[in-house]
Amino acid sequence: MDSSALLAYASALLAGVMALGVAFYEWRPLASRLFVAGMGLLALEALFSGLAADALTPEDVVYWENWAFLGKSLLPGLWLLFSLSYARGEARAFLRKWRWGIAATFLLPVGLAIAGWQRLIVSVGQTQARHQWVVSLATGGVALHLLILLGSLLVMMNLERTFRAAVGTMRWRIKFMVLGVGVLFAVRAYTATQALFFHAAYPPLQPVNSMALLLACLLILRSLLRTGHFEVGVYPSPAVLHSSVTILLAGIYLVLAGGLAKLASFLGGDASFQLKTLVILAALVLLAMLLLSDNIRLRLKGFVSRHFQRPLYDYRSVWRTFSEATARRLESAELCAALVKLVSDVFQALSVSIWLVDDRRENLLFAASTSLSPAHAAQLRLSLEDASQVIGALSGRPQPIDLDASREIWASALRRSHPEEFHRGGNRVCVPLAAGGELLGAMLVGDRVGGVPFSPQAFDLLQAVGDQAGASLLNIRLSQRLAQSKQMEAFQAMSAFFVHDLKNTAYTLSLMLKNLPVYYQDPEFREDALRDVSKSVTHINDLIARLGLLRQDLAIHPVESDLNQIVSQALKEWPRLPGVELVTELRPLPQVLADPAQVQKVVTNLLLNAGDALGASGRICVETSRRNGWVAVAVADSGCGMTAEFIERSLFRPFQTTKKNGLGIGMFHCKTIVEAHRGRIEVQSDPGKGTTFRVLLPAA
Repeated sequence: MDSSALLAYASALLAGVMALGVAFYEWRPLASRLFVAGMGLLALEALFSGLAADALTPEDVVYWENWAFLGKSLLPGLWLLFSLSYARGEARAFLRKWRWGIAATFLLPVGLAIAGWQRLIVSVGQTQARHQWVVSLATGGVALHLLILLGSLLVMMNLERTFRAAVGTMRWRIKFMVLGVGVLFAVRAYTATQALFFHAAYPPLQPVNSMALLLACLLILRSLLRTGHFEVGVYPSPAVLHSSVTILLAGIYLVLAGGLAKLASFLGGDASFQLKTLVILAALVLLAMLLLSDNIRLRLKGFVSRHFQRPLYDYRSVWRTFSEATARRLESAELCAALVKLVSDVFQALSVSIWLVDDRRENLLFAASTSLSPAHAAQLRLSLEDASQVIGALSGRPQPIDLDASREIWASALRRSHPEEFHRGGNRVCVPLAAGGELLGAMLVGDRVGGVPFSPQAFDLLQAVGDQAGASLLNIRLSQRLAQSKQMEAFQAMSAFFVHDLKNTAYTLSLMLKNLPVYYQDPEFREDALRDVSKSVTHINDLIARLGLLRQDLAIHPVESDLNQIVSQALKEWPRLPGVELVTELRPLPQVLADPAQVQKVVTNLLLNAGDALGASGRICVETSRRNGWVAVAVADSGCGMTAEFIERSLFRPFQTTKKNGLGIGMFHCKTIVEAHRGRIEVQSDPGKGTTFRVLLPAA
């Protein structure tokens, strides 16, 4: 058996075993299924290449090479799907955006391979070595390799984008998977380039893909053993990546390889040309691996600091970066996300998390992290008792605290909420975020690259960052409170004006009703006047009641209630609309602590809004459900829908409405009632497709 065929069979076996192992261990995630399909296809393609290398006749070589080409044509599209879904928290959004590119990477190579099944190869010749076949490519074969080259570059660009977006522990988890797939397709780009330069596939290049597949399998296996699963959430920006290392390295390689090819042709051929270009490619891959290594970058920084007498931290650069990253953050969540990324980069710490003190100062709420997903953070959330101890201990202590060196109870609670990924990652540090004598949160830092301990200089810089972060958080809170206060002041002035004016009108109309019996003898006048005046008084009193909601604090009287009964009562009192189909699905629910009258107002208002959105006809669905300790009621309509901008900026603000005769108070009042019950309202809407409001209340 030929050695290149044996190598191909070995790589096919390893790829097939990995595909079966991942399929058995974790099949549910989309990235996992795509990985299984991609590795299975690589195994088949390697098998066909081995059979071609082991063939004894040119006809058999052509037959198996055609099957190998068909397998190669499927690889770019399948692995592009994987690169768009692996480790991406918004994978489906990227797949929708890239749908035409994905279709092209499938249809063009596969269509070319199928259409040119008998026209991909011109001839097959044998070298001096036994069983060493030289496959000369036709125009279709050359075009197919060009498409494979472009597809390989797209795969590497997307993996690079995912890696760039990951920080801290997320980057540590996906590094070897990105390296494995990157090496695989870097070599694919190399072999495709050689086929383009020489319009042929030379025997020494046949084992290259096999060796790359073996190496990629080992790197990917290292990633799976390190991570344990495919569920890693990274959120790269949907914008086009302007600075791509993939494009830079590919451009350097193609220029060098093209120059060598021209030189070899000019000199009459170079037998070692393939080896030289392979060395260039290996050097570029090694350079990429070094650039991705956090340990090497850390050692390089230490070398520069020691030998060029540079301070440990460039404070001017750090502070400039800090100011630029936080100056325009208007929301606490945005500020915290920028802070954890900044601290992770400056201190080479893979695990950085921020927990904020809630408005009642009785709990710590998860804000952002480089290592914890929101779901994982919810599982690690402190109890009210532990959170109260932590808040009390950190209040009045501005200095960073070494959590692993502390033996206090509150420090133990914080260690549980910030588990370490590495046993040799150094001690975990808690940085209080305080300003104006008020504790606003805590930042937890750990898992430093190389396990480097925090020096006194690092503690000083951490304290400065914590003080500035606390000031920024306090500024955001005060700005929000001031804006809300000004809004409410304007709303109260407006409502007072309306209430005063409408009360006078109502009083005048009431006097008219009292004097109306004097003219009671005129039947026609009497009938019209009574009808119009009664309608006006009812409408005015309704406006007074609705506007009065803005002038008083909401008081609720919660009792154990059945949400299904509250919804059923609201449906009974809701005026049915002709042409509107009502669908209800009320599932068994646990009791809730709620004010039935107030919650019924919320349901009624949602039903009225749904009816207004439908117009003459449509469908309204009302359903109740339970999930993760919450009891929910959803009201969905098939009406006009709302834009995302209106939902974000106007939906829950007073006097913001899309209705011709509305005041824009209903949804503001609903949100106030739900939040008074410690619940929340979720909204899903698409213009022209309908809207779904979901009210979630904590189960009793």
